[in-house]
Amino acid sequence: MGYKKANDVLPQHLLSAVQQYIDGEYMYIPRKEDSKLPWGANTDTRNIVKARNREILDKRLAGCSVGDLAEEYFLSEKAIYKIINACKNG
Repeated sequence: MGYKKANDVLPQHLLSAVQQYIDGEYMYIPRKEDSKLPWGANTDTRNIVKARNREILDKRLAGCSVGDLAEEYFLSEKAIYKIINACKNG
């Protein structure tokens, strides 16, 4: 998310109207519903997490304990169980 100066992007009449409600403070303007992107769409994070989760499942199926996996991946045992169940069901 980048910041833009309202003076540079808004017409003067709209800027004046906004200043009646919020003057000199930061304001977040959310995206329109039809232009929202799904989580991980701009980065490779989604693929990295998917590969990591598949690796966790493979190691579990090969006999690695949940406790060892939790320690190796810096996750809780509960998170490891959720990953394993999600991979098996998905």
